[in-house]
Amino acid sequence: MTDESYIDPSRPNFEAFKALDRDQPVAMLNLVRFREHAAYPDDHEQAGKGLSGAEAYALYGQDSGPVFERVGGTVIWSGEPQSILIGPEDEHWDTAFVALYPTAGAFLEMVTDPVYQQAVKHRQAAVETSRLIRHKPRDAGKGFG
Repeated sequence: MTDESYIDPSRPNFEAFKALDRDQPVAMLNLVRFREHAAYPDDHEQAGKGLSGAEAYALYGQDSGPVFERVGGTVIWSGEPQSILIGPEDEHWDTAFVALYPTAGAFLEMVTDPVYQQAVKHRQAAVETSRLIRHKPRDAGKGFG
């Protein structure tokens, strides 16, 4: 694993996301590893309160949840990762979930909402590294394709 952390989207990745169809549903796979201790900027109200990364992430969920629900987002699957069968042995995740949005436009509406933008400070303080992968949902059924 590299020393690079993945907390916020890079500009090229965000532009690529925005260039895709905004009117189709999207399922966002989230893989998140928390910091042991939340890392707020010194001027943030939570700085120095000794929160864990998991506690700060819970604040992110609490504060961003109403915006997520307003745009039609829903968590369709959530799990606690237990072991890596295929992948880097030093890579681990504290939580994994799939968030479904009615459209990619709804996701973009959420991340540009002023309430969400305030809440995301908790996520930034909480997360050591993460992956956020956009998927085009398919009908579930037999087979893998």
